[in-house]
Amino acid sequence: MTESNENCHARFTRWLRQRPTSLEFWELLVTDRRVVWCLVGESFKSLLLRADTGERGRREIERSTPERAMTLDERNFAVPLDSLRSIELRDGTRLRRAVLTLTWQEDGDITARKLYAARSSDSQVDVVEALREESSLSHVDIEVETARGLP
Repeated sequence: MTESNENCHARFTRWLRQRPTSLEFWELLVTDRRVVWCLVGESFKSLLLRADTGERGRREIERSTPERAMTLDERNFAVPLDSLRSIELRDGTRLRRAVLTLTWQEDGDITARKLYAARSSDSQVDVVEALREESSLSHVDIEVETARGLP
């Protein structure tokens, strides 16, 4: 494995994206240069066929550099930090999943991608709050919305 010249600031783990017929399981690596989006598994939305298939992929991401992580699936991609506009986290409750939304501008177009916390994960509020201190993200709007007093 080659050494990376990137410093990893944060890792968002156990997040999913809802597709029409499936759930995609994603891990995000926030470095001092980019956000690396890593697909670690996919499962059918049917209750009978639903399973979190991302455990092996999560372990591989944990052992990988950002460069290596990019090569683990053809759907993996990276967003340069200078394109990133916002990171927003709506903390979950007992009745509602946490939601993580990243927004970036690419070729003049604004893209927002929303991920939902897997049931077995925490919302990682501390991870988002720590990113506020990173100088490489000083241009990014970073917000955490908590559900004060809600179930």
